[in-house]
Amino acid sequence: MTKIDLITGILGSGKTTFIKKYASYLIKKGERIAILENDFGAVNVDMMILQDLKCDNCTIEMIMGGGDHDCHRRRFKTQRISLGMQNYDRVIVEPSGIFDMDEFFDLLYESPLDRWFTVGSVIGITDAEMDDVLSDQMEYLLASESACCGKLLLSKTGDMTASQLDERAEAILGHINRAMEDIKCDRKLKRENITAKNWDDLTDADMDALENAGYVGARYIKKYSSDSIKSSVHYFMNVDIPAEKIEETVNGIINDVSCGTIFRIKGSLPTENCGWLKINATKEKTEISPVKEGQAVLIAIGDDMDREKIDSYLKKYNRNSEYVSI
Repeated sequence: MTKIDLITGILGSGKTTFIKKYASYLIKKGERIAILENDFGAVNVDMMILQDLKCDNCTIEMIMGGGDHDCHRRRFKTQRISLGMQNYDRVIVEPSGIFDMDEFFDLLYESPLDRWFTVGSVIGITDAEMDDVLSDQMEYLLASESACCGKLLLSKTGDMTASQLDERAEAILGHINRAMEDIKCDRKLKRENITAKNWDDLTDADMDALENAGYVGARYIKKYSSDSIKSSVHYFMNVDIPAEKIEETVNGIINDVSCGTIFRIKGSLPTENCGWLKINATKEKTEISPVKEGQAVLIAIGDDMDREKIDSYLKKYNRNSEYVSI
């Protein structure tokens, strides 16, 4: 049977970046795999990131947005039926950041999917820079998407030392366990449930452990449905703002209620001397620091966001004629 892995994580946690690394590892082992992108948006930027994985041993498929939730669910099932008939060694599913875990398991027990698939691993990606307090809806997503994980993996660890990684892992475990208590989850995560390493330092043994992490059938109370969650993410690409105007711009967006409730704006922007600046902004603080490599994109994460209003802030100083927002 084909093993099917689910890569979970709240909006902007780094799921796609991990999948690229994970898929590369599986391809190197000689496994024949498929990646299924499941996004409610009309355009999926993540597909662009994964395109260079395509080869004889790797297929990438996408389920586009549009229609109601039931329509999207039928597309999801139809695509998995198609993949099930092709005898892959493993299928990797990246869901939307707003996802009902039960849908993943329920569909696999439906005919004819139950003849082709067995659950492999559920891997949860958790941002090492995650805020200590999230909105109620985001706390629910964090808890529900972590509850069934065989393994959690810290993302965006930067240049953290081993001791800093361990300290951050403990803090995040405490955060997730509190969130799971709030939804009456019957599971409590322990230190061995989370991998806290810089991703460049992940060994084949680490990847093998993730590949064989399995899952846990945890129970919890559903506080929200996928249809009722207002959290979302927007991508603003080909952004080029003068360095002295970046802080003014992102702080203006975050503090303008007409833009929505913005939890975070992150990304990287080019400098005039061909360098890059990393942006990580919340209501509490804005961090702008030089990095070696980057991509001209800002990502806004929040509730009830008005993309066109955010556009107006970015277009005010943007110097790149190829600017686009999604």
